[in-house]
Amino acid sequence: MVSERGLAVLRAIVQDYVASREPVGSKTIVERHAFGVSAATIRNDMALLEEEELIAAPHTSSGRIPTDKGYRVFVDQLSEVRPLSGAQRHAIETFLGESSDLDELLARTVRLIAQLTGQLAAVQYPSFSTSRVRHVELVALAPDRVLCILITDSGQVEQRLAELAVGVDDETLARLRVRLNEVAAGRTLADAATALSGELDSADPQHAQLLHTLATTLAEQARVQRGDRLVVAGAANLVRTEQDFAGSILGVIEAIEEQVVLLKLFGEMAADQHGVSVSIGRENAAFGLAETSVVTSPFAIAGRDVSRLGVVGPTRMDYTTSMAAVRAVARYLSRTLGEH
Repeated sequence: MVSERGLAVLRAIVQDYVASREPVGSKTIVERHAFGVSAATIRNDMALLEEEELIAAPHTSSGRIPTDKGYRVFVDQLSEVRPLSGAQRHAIETFLGESSDLDELLARTVRLIAQLTGQLAAVQYPSFSTSRVRHVELVALAPDRVLCILITDSGQVEQRLAELAVGVDDETLARLRVRLNEVAAGRTLADAATALSGELDSADPQHAQLLHTLATTLAEQARVQRGDRLVVAGAANLVRTEQDFAGSILGVIEAIEEQVVLLKLFGEMAADQHGVSVSIGRENAAFGLAETSVVTSPFAIAGRDVSRLGVVGPTRMDYTTSMAAVRAVARYLSRTLGEH
C-alpha cells in the first residue's frame, strides 16, 4: 500500500517529469513542492514507490521517472478532471461554431484538439451506414437543371446536379419535393435508395432523371461511407516527441495510419466517471502502441452509435490537460450535433 504522502510524491514526480523530461530527484521535489519534510524522508517515499514499480531509475542517476503503472495510478487518483477556463471554452465554441457542415466540424475539431493538447488528435466518424435521410431538397437552377440536396440525420450533406430532358416548373418541382420526402425521409440511406428506385416505374418520365439521380446518390453514399472512419490531425506533434520513444517512432505512425487499429482501440475504451477513458503504455501493446497513451471521450448524435474523439501521444503526456480538453470538446460536439 502507498501512503497519502507517497501518492503526493508520485504526483509531483509525474508533473515534474512531464514538464521537464528530466528524471526527478528528492532534492528537486523538496525545492519545488511544499511537503514540509526532509529530502531523506522523500527518498524513503521514493524507495517505496520504486518497490511498488510505480517509478524507476532510467540510468544510474538519482532521479526517477514514472512507469506505465505509475501513470495509471496517477490518472486513477485524479479526483476530478479540471474544467477548462471560460476563455478556453469560448474559444472552442467560436472556432467550432464557424463550421458549415459535419465534415468541416470534425476537421476543425481535430485541429483544435491537437492545438490544445500538443498531441496527435483523432475523431471517429459516426457510423453513416445507419444514417437516415432527414430531408431531400430540390433547387431549380434552370428549367432543365435541378440541384438535388440530400441531408442525413447525422449532419451529412450531399449535392448532385440532375440534367433533365424536359424542363420542370416550380409547382411541379414542389409536388415532387413533397413526394420524395414522403418516400425517403426517415429511411436509412440504402432503404431510401431502394424506395426511390421503386418509384421509377410509376413516375412521370420527366421526373425519372431526378429520381434516378437521388437514388444513385443515396446508394453511393451508403456504400462508400459504410463503417466508421477517422479524421486525424497533429502528426507533427507526435514527431516532435520522438525522443520519448525508446525505439523508432515509425511503428507508432504506421499503426495510426492503419485506421482500423485505432478504431478498434477507441471502440474498446469505456469512459470513466469523468466521461474520459485513458489507456496507457503496455495496455496498448496489442495494438502496436505499447509506448503511447491514448485519451478518449465519447460524443453522441441522436439515433447514432456512440462516437469518440481523442489524442495519442507518448506516455510522458500532460494527462490533466489532455483529459480536460478532450472531454470539453466531446461535450460541445454532443450538444451541437444533438441540437442540429
